[in-house]
Amino acid sequence: MNGANFSQPVLYTYFRSSCAWRVRIALALKGIDYDQVAVNLIKNGGEQYQEQFKMKNPMGQVPLLVIDGVSFSQSLAIIQYLDETRGGPHLLPSEPKQRAMVRMIAEIIASGIQPLQNLETIMRIDEKPREAWVQHFISKGFKAVEKMLQDTAGRYCIGDQVTMADLCLVPQAHNANRYKVDLTPFPIICRVVRNLEELDAFKAAHWACQPDTPAELRQT
Repeated sequence: MNGANFSQPVLYTYFRSSCAWRVRIALALKGIDYDQVAVNLIKNGGEQYQEQFKMKNPMGQVPLLVIDGVSFSQSLAIIQYLDETRGGPHLLPSEPKQRAMVRMIAEIIASGIQPLQNLETIMRIDEKPREAWVQHFISKGFKAVEKMLQDTAGRYCIGDQVTMADLCLVPQAHNANRYKVDLTPFPIICRVVRNLEELDAFKAAHWACQPDTPAELRQT
């Protein structure tokens, strides 16, 4: 980075945020050491809404990655930046059609599913229909992803190369389990997720082993 001497990256994160989880996987795959600052999305009405954090990210969301002297928000933008500036496995293929497929899967999850089942959205819905609401939108998105994977999947979403699509899929699959979505209609998704969960980077980034994971939920 033009010889500049920047301090170690800092990730503002929450253990259960699927968006932050994507970035943790990318950092692990790239072998990037970083510090974590926990932003509790529930405590005190949501620390992401406090002025101190919103000065850093006006959207009041995690993740926020401070790296190379710049603060980056939005997980897909962060992952792309890391892919373009750091070594390690390429998370966006160079071949245009494959690259577009990766982005399509990532966007279905990041734009078509996650915003409709995140905390801020579902808290505006009456409690009784919340679970059905989330199940509907996860299932709708997964139907589209499953159909795409019929043509693209190998061990992972796009052949045997881990890509940004995989970084989005694993956290979303865990959200699906959390909200009791029936995953029987999505055998390819389930197979790909199982393969990804065997990788060290995915294990290290898992929500259950983060510094801010509550003790009663922690796994080692």
